[in-house]
Amino acid sequence: MKKFRKVLDGLTTSSPGGTMGSPSCGSAAGTPTSAPTPKEIDVQETLVSENFQLCKTVRHGFPYQPTALAFDPVQKILAVGSRSGGVRILGRPGVDCYCQHESGAAVLQLQFLINEGALVTACADDTLHLWNLRQRRPAVLHSLKFNRERITFCHLPFQSKWLYVGTERGNTHIVNIESFILSGYVIMWNKAIEISTKAHPGPVVHLSDSPKDEGKLLIGFESGTVVQWDLRVKKADFRIYYDEAIHSVSWHHEGKQFMCSHSDGSLTLWQLRNTTKPFQVTFPHGKIQKDGRKESCKPILKVEYKTSRSSEPFVVFSGGLSYDKAGRRPTLTIMHGKAITVLEMDYPIVEFMVLCETPYNNEVQEPYAVVVLLEKDLIVVDLTQSNFPVFENPYPMDIHESPVTCTAYFAECPPDIIPILYSIGAKHKKTGYSQKEWPVSGGTWTLGSHTYPEVIITGHADGSIKFWDASAITLQMLYKLKTSKVFEKPKPGEGRAADLVEEDPFAVQMVSWCPQSRIFCVVGISAHIILYRFSKYDANTQIVSLDVRLQCESDDVITPSENDNNPCSPEPGSHSPQHHHQYPASPGSGTPEGLKDSIPCLKVKDRAVRVPPGYQAELVIQLLWVDGEPPQQITTLDINSAYGLLAFGNCNGLAVVDYLQKTILLCMSTLDLYGAADPYQRLTRSPRRNRQSTSDFCMRGLSNFYSDSKKRIRTSYQSLTELSDNQQSIDMERSKSPTSESRENSFSRSRSSSVSSIDRDTKEAITTLQFGESYGRKSDALPAPCLWVGTSLGVVVLIPMSIPTDQEERVEEPVTIGPSGAVLMLKGSVLRFGFLDCMGALIQSPYEAWRDLNAPEDPDRPRRRKLVHFSPSSSQDAYGEGHLAVVCSEKQAKVFLMPSQSCLFVHNITESSFVLRADVVSVCNSVCLACFCANGHVMTLSLPSLRPLMDVNYLPLTDMRIARTFCFTNGGQALYLSSPTEIQRITYSQEMCDNLQEMLGELFTPIETPEAQNRGFLKGFFGGNAHNFDREELFGEAAAGKASRSLAQHIPGQVGMEGMKVAASGVVGDLARARIALDERGQRLGELEDRTALMMTSAETFSKHAHELMLKCKDKKWYQF
Repeated sequence: MKKFRKVLDGLTTSSPGGTMGSPSCGSAAGTPTSAPTPKEIDVQETLVSENFQLCKTVRHGFPYQPTALAFDPVQKILAVGSRSGGVRILGRPGVDCYCQHESGAAVLQLQFLINEGALVTACADDTLHLWNLRQRRPAVLHSLKFNRERITFCHLPFQSKWLYVGTERGNTHIVNIESFILSGYVIMWNKAIEISTKAHPGPVVHLSDSPKDEGKLLIGFESGTVVQWDLRVKKADFRIYYDEAIHSVSWHHEGKQFMCSHSDGSLTLWQLRNTTKPFQVTFPHGKIQKDGRKESCKPILKVEYKTSRSSEPFVVFSGGLSYDKAGRRPTLTIMHGKAITVLEMDYPIVEFMVLCETPYNNEVQEPYAVVVLLEKDLIVVDLTQSNFPVFENPYPMDIHESPVTCTAYFAECPPDIIPILYSIGAKHKKTGYSQKEWPVSGGTWTLGSHTYPEVIITGHADGSIKFWDASAITLQMLYKLKTSKVFEKPKPGEGRAADLVEEDPFAVQMVSWCPQSRIFCVVGISAHIILYRFSKYDANTQIVSLDVRLQCESDDVITPSENDNNPCSPEPGSHSPQHHHQYPASPGSGTPEGLKDSIPCLKVKDRAVRVPPGYQAELVIQLLWVDGEPPQQITTLDINSAYGLLAFGNCNGLAVVDYLQKTILLCMSTLDLYGAADPYQRLTRSPRRNRQSTSDFCMRGLSNFYSDSKKRIRTSYQSLTELSDNQQSIDMERSKSPTSESRENSFSRSRSSSVSSIDRDTKEAITTLQFGESYGRKSDALPAPCLWVGTSLGVVVLIPMSIPTDQEERVEEPVTIGPSGAVLMLKGSVLRFGFLDCMGALIQSPYEAWRDLNAPEDPDRPRRRKLVHFSPSSSQDAYGEGHLAVVCSEKQAKVFLMPSQSCLFVHNITESSFVLRADVVSVCNSVCLACFCANGHVMTLSLPSLRPLMDVNYLPLTDMRIARTFCFTNGGQALYLSSPTEIQRITYSQEMCDNLQEMLGELFTPIETPEAQNRGFLKGFFGGNAHNFDREELFGEAAAGKASRSLAQHIPGQVGMEGMKVAASGVVGDLARARIALDERGQRLGELEDRTALMMTSAETFSKHAHELMLKCKDKKWYQF
């Protein structure tokens, strides 16, 4: 019976149809195929659905498209709002929280409830939100939606529960922060201005209470009108009419004067004792011209007027430069006494805020820093030093310094790798920063118990690589590597290679890193690969360059389908066809005669260069132009330090390089890998006639690289017309070159239904590669080094290799590569390989332990290669020989038993979409297959049985940025680029979701509010009655009545009162509980009032009916009833 079973196993794997999966195999769960599972493969799977839950953990980077800024001077935390409705709250390093408004409306303004652990956000959909910051994940407590007016400005006085809200119509409303109910007290625009004024004053652009008297509210209108409104007597104290539009207003702390910034680049200073004209008008950047007129200047968008005890006041403003200086960068100007300092910024200024020692607006402000929010950066300027240095930013705000083109995520790294990368990178840090501590130091954060070394690598458009320490859900820059230093700078117009990649010739397409051996490989857009080794010593190195001819040059044989539809004859004068196998004579050999375009895209430095400690380039591999055709971009790469081999492929074929001997071992087209074992028995066809369009498709700038790679992903299985999940992105992808269009037409039908489309296109791309110990053929008794090759047509090829084991022999003897072994089949382009032993444990690829080749020689301890192998037969003698191979494609996953090559399990992952990323990862001391699909689903499958464990519709609308950067790693974590400037980390592990609370930082810490300065008897007596002002008496319902219900709608938050009760704990819990009780009491009173009104209405109705009945019966006699 066992022999018969083995015969069946052989039959199922030998025929392509046997493993493609019949309808019975395409069920929802992982289905055993016709080959029964041997008794030896009895894996006890421990993972269940309860082990998985998907949630966001933390977001790193600069907030994309920022719009608003706020700072709590007591808690010392910073908030940044964005155009997409996001809010980032930052404190000390480790305290970094991201919140998102459900509406997605842009954040217009942010207002902290200072030292209260709450934040008010005003959004573009005219909604106010109150966020509770007393929990690690902030939540909305209340929302107030304005229905008839648009919000333009908000102001919340310190230690007040009444929020002033200015609108586009010029009205000012007042909101109770605790109940989030609108007061009946309204300052109408027509009451604020004089009756004789004919024009509307415009929207409210400023609101602030007078430092001298809290009962006086200063209202600034866009047209140039400023009104001080007496809240008690409900009339204006004074009105100022100025010709120029107002952008901002700032008080002097004594409350006797204020400063306005205007649209003509001027600053006006007004004194309250004489408001008929400005006390002072200055044009800080407007010079007087020869004709006596001032230069026209840009608007000053914001000004802050801050006083200091020890020096002159500070006037800080943005904008105001003269128009004639075109091309000048955005500026922040600091006027301190007679000195004017202009700070040029790299990006436009969105908002800035002066940080002061006191939260009270009627005390000497003592400014110490300026936070400047730029479009793509956040900087803090030190005001305490005369040269105004900037603080060193502890947050990873420069991820987008050059656009991110690829990412890689490594969990459970060797513990020594992060310290050594940091020590190397610290030597290249910038200097000149302020020596003071970073002023945004609020919140608390401690290193959690569930931490392990994690590294994130980002590749960028300028060819730079950044290593980040991602341990404990933080992100810190470790080390930066510039790959462009390997090449000569391309000169404009230097050959055809320079013409076609003028934008970003060094852009990083993918990276491969072995943390154990510290070998690092970079794949660039110009079809180049750079191999780096790590060293703690600097060295003089000569970079070795290898040129590889990997171009599909098929024989001039035209398939019948093409001959019938498009008969053509060979071009006269064309070069004779060449065979697929292209072996260069020697490294860096000259180009053959007659092929003048046989050149690489970039020129490697051919001289010895001094390289600093860190990653040092050892080998550069470049694909060559062939007969006027540029090289195709590299689609996949794998490197193995134990074997000393590097393999890569593209849509033309496969190449294997021995990087120890610096030789090319294999270079052939994909079709030649099969030999006679081609499962499709295809005919070759002539090269494309339209060479120019091919070159346009192959090599363009980075902007087109994104869309091209997306086309490659999507067209590798299905045409775009069959994808119905995102029609908008489909339409965008129609802008493509003629070559890519013809390529899509050739894949117009699903490959599972017909192979006619395959016959029409012989370009089968290599999509994934992996070295490992395996069995190249069924007859193999022992595992040996193999290269697993996956293609875009769902074919898996095993290539066995023979590698010398002795160190001396390995350097001198050649590595031999045998003919192709097993051929396996799947639906869709192959994405990932993974290997398990027969107990279900993950088999790691062998590696070479790191050794520093530049270290001084030690005669007692000669440097020898130390190889670490994970042989599939080493730990399972009692469980039989062989191992399991997990293969995942765009459409399905299969588990094969090696060496018998029998398919044990198959699971069709998706029918309507396709998998973008798949990885075999370790979770909860076990392994699973994690997949991310183009329709936004994140799913996990058990191994080896391929049972679905989790399927979450996480990202309904995907774009190319997410598809390009999404990656899984061990420990149940993943990441992707959520915006061009931000990395979003997620977890799909229930254990990590449970522990996430303790890993996040606390935004709110109980701090005593600083006491107000003693004003003195005379100052308090003559300085106005600011402290006798009772806002509750004026704005409460008893005095002001109820606001119109149609004006604004109150929306309770999702967490409601329960969230507040949870948050109301600790030192300040009593106050919070009292407020909750007051809120609940207010709600009960409101309900009681409604019931009372209902009873009154009922009583009135009853009285009315009784009166009518009395009138009706008044004149009737007793016998008429």
